[in-house]
Amino acid sequence: GPPSSNLRHLAARTIETTESRASERCCRFAATAMSAMSLCRAGGVVPVTASAPVRRVSVSARAAVVPARRVFATPASTRVSSRRRAFAPRGSSAAAVTLDEPPSQQYYSGMEGKALNADQKTFPSMAEVLGVIPKHCFVKDTAKSLMYAFVSTALTVGCGALAYAFLPLQLAYLPAWIAYAFVAGTCATGCWVVAHECGHGAFSDNKQIQDGVGYLLHSLLLVPYFSWQRSHAVHHSRTNHVLEGETHVPARVNQPDSDVVFKLRDLLGEGPFTALNLAGVFLLGWPIYLLTGASGGPVRGATNHFNPNAGVAGKHALFPGKWQSKVWQSDVGCVAVVAGLVAWAVASSPMTVAALYLGPYLCCNFWLVLYTWLQHTDVDVPHFEGDDWNLVKGGFMTIDRPYGPVLDFLHHKIGSTHVAHHINHTIPHYHAREATAAIAKAYPELYLYDPTPIAAATWRVGSKCIAVYKRGNEWVFTDKRVSAKHDDGARVAVA
Repeated sequence: GPPSSNLRHLAARTIETTESRASERCCRFAATAMSAMSLCRAGGVVPVTASAPVRRVSVSARAAVVPARRVFATPASTRVSSRRRAFAPRGSSAAAVTLDEPPSQQYYSGMEGKALNADQKTFPSMAEVLGVIPKHCFVKDTAKSLMYAFVSTALTVGCGALAYAFLPLQLAYLPAWIAYAFVAGTCATGCWVVAHECGHGAFSDNKQIQDGVGYLLHSLLLVPYFSWQRSHAVHHSRTNHVLEGETHVPARVNQPDSDVVFKLRDLLGEGPFTALNLAGVFLLGWPIYLLTGASGGPVRGATNHFNPNAGVAGKHALFPGKWQSKVWQSDVGCVAVVAGLVAWAVASSPMTVAALYLGPYLCCNFWLVLYTWLQHTDVDVPHFEGDDWNLVKGGFMTIDRPYGPVLDFLHHKIGSTHVAHHINHTIPHYHAREATAAIAKAYPELYLYDPTPIAAATWRVGSKCIAVYKRGNEWVFTDKRVSAKHDDGARVAVA
């Protein structure tokens, strides 16, 4: 044909080919982007753009249970202000927090930051919260409580009897003894929880029966019953208070204790540090807390659950007034059990006592520390102080977690109904599930439940919850150093 016709034909073919290739590239790009998003969610990474708030409302079930999430900002990066939901500008698109960069929320649990920005929420009065719980949930049944105490005790003693009868004290049987320690210690934790309920006044209306059962079970587990009763009451009365809390109160940035931890983490690396941190907390955390008050409120100094005179005096004393004599009464029970263990070791052998008692004792301590730690700590659960804290707000900073039916049975639902327990600690555990449902229904925006599997949540907390700094009105966790100029709590003094 004519030259002009050939040129038009060639141009049409060129345009068609170009459009086809462009279409193919777009398809490949879209597929790559979708694959990247899938990998991000599977690996616990969720990108955040400037047009989407950091607190995400809807995520996939898989993404909601990841160990930790790093938030990647867009080039026009943003961060959440603790004072308001609006975004404040940030100088770099990198997610890492450095000494010279204003920190942002780096990680999220399966709660998706629900507990953050508490000053934007309306918290009810305690009377209003208690009003939504059915009245019969506060009724204590002594016979039922005794039945649960008997079941936990029978399971624990039964494990010991079977091990004594059928497991030789030989090195070849070490794996079996380790398994025994885990099973018996897990059962013994049920006894611990029953005594815990006695200490709270949730076991029986008969005070003599209640304190008798609690004193016996806790003493057998080397827990000073009345001493712990007092310190645990303080824990409930100051939940998630960064200065006046009790047990698992987080370290603050730019303080000597947190500086040591950051240096150790830098030296070992994140993985080895986390493993060492968890091992130390679970193995030694409980006895060190009883003896020195480690992780207790900084306003109380170095306390001791066996010596009422340790720690500060005055309004922040851990054992004021009548509690001093109760501490000595608690010591009697623990000393009696230690004497019995020594006599047992002399009559048989120290190895027998270590195998049958010490192993389960350490496992019981592991569960105790795990529950207490995870119930009030996570990467997106803040602490408070001063006028920013109150009893109801602290109670709603408690977290329920999925421990499964076996542990819920053995441990009387202590970890899966703990929010209700902190709203009112006199609710017996056999009513706690119903009370939890009522609270969650009435206050869905305040009730905290993290679906993250326990092992993943434990690793996340041990790795990322190193210290807290103050951002606006909240003390939030970080796994990196924060300079004083970016810490609103740098000038907050321990009164």
